[in-house]
Amino acid sequence: MSDLLRAITQPDLHRGLEGVVVDESALSYIDGDAGRLIYRGIEIEDLARNATFEEVLYLLWHGDLPTVAELADFRDRMAADRSIDDDLLATLSALADADETPMAALRTGVSMLSATDSDPDADPRDREATLRKGRRITAAMPTILAAFDRFRRDEDPVPPDEDRSHAANFLYMLTGAEPDDVAAETFDMALTLHADHGLNASTFTALVIASTYADIYNAVTGGVGALAGPWHGGANQDVIRTLLEIDDGDRDPVEWVQDTLDTGERVPGWGHRVYNVTDPRAKILAERSELLADATGDRTWYEYAATIEDYLTEEVGLPEKGLAPNVDFYSGTVYYQLGIPIDCYTPIFAVSRVGGWVAHVHEYQADNRLIRPRARYVGPDHRSWVPIEDR
Repeated sequence: MSDLLRAITQPDLHRGLEGVVVDESALSYIDGDAGRLIYRGIEIEDLARNATFEEVLYLLWHGDLPTVAELADFRDRMAADRSIDDDLLATLSALADADETPMAALRTGVSMLSATDSDPDADPRDREATLRKGRRITAAMPTILAAFDRFRRDEDPVPPDEDRSHAANFLYMLTGAEPDDVAAETFDMALTLHADHGLNASTFTALVIASTYADIYNAVTGGVGALAGPWHGGANQDVIRTLLEIDDGDRDPVEWVQDTLDTGERVPGWGHRVYNVTDPRAKILAERSELLADATGDRTWYEYAATIEDYLTEEVGLPEKGLAPNVDFYSGTVYYQLGIPIDCYTPIFAVSRVGGWVAHVHEYQADNRLIRPRARYVGPDHRSWVPIEDR
């Protein structure tokens, strides 16, 4: 087949689906040039500073902010869905003994939740069932992650407390201690900031699975798997490991950045596939990182990050080249100051982003179409069959 004929008869190539619009959505909008993110028309800054994560989930799943009565009912239902059964706990304990990663344990735990669903035979095309099951998954994921982490530290899991908020309960289950107001509020904001972000890799993966009318357990399990890759969910771990390396080596952050740029390496937490300016979520987390630092009296991690940002902005001018801090640059310092293990940062991303996965699946199935892209064929043409004895 000639190159000309191939170009005429085969579709245009868009590697990584770059620039391809596959559907319409009313969930979130990103303006990469203005540094703007909205959920259902509301600015992310307003939601992060004023709404709880439960309110944001309700907004994403139902289209509007809840009334007082709706929120109370929604919180009660979420809290009641937090518990996991003994078989799942036993599996998490075995995974901890096997030195499995937290992300893999979360993936396995989400998949196992389907075994104890109260309505296992619900039609995957039933959108209300999707929301009900999605709520259960969202409520139970923090319990799965916290229990696994405690098992691997040879500590008993802390049962969920229905009287605490979603964010405060996770910190309580993870540490066994009551989180202070600054910590609980900061973690709640972090969950809100990560809840949705358009058709990113993990959300699109969940949609592809759901478009076959596989149920929400399959879709979310697939989303967790996609998020596990270092090109999607792991940058915040790279950021804090970099700052720890700077601290362990007693290095000046600016000198470290200079050496990194001189060798042609990228600074973790800088640059984004969509944003050409500072990620609006990074601005909020920078504020919370400083607030946590002031609350604990240890400004080390915030100041390292702030020093690097100032240098790359004012001296190197990376933002002028379309490279600016993304959400991961400060989320790593926030999670570290909250006492969260580094390898749990990406699972926490999933604990938040599941809200968006469920919302997108629910929205897409209102007018479902099987997602079936094509690939451009570049192999040989008109080859002859050769019998095996002649090869």
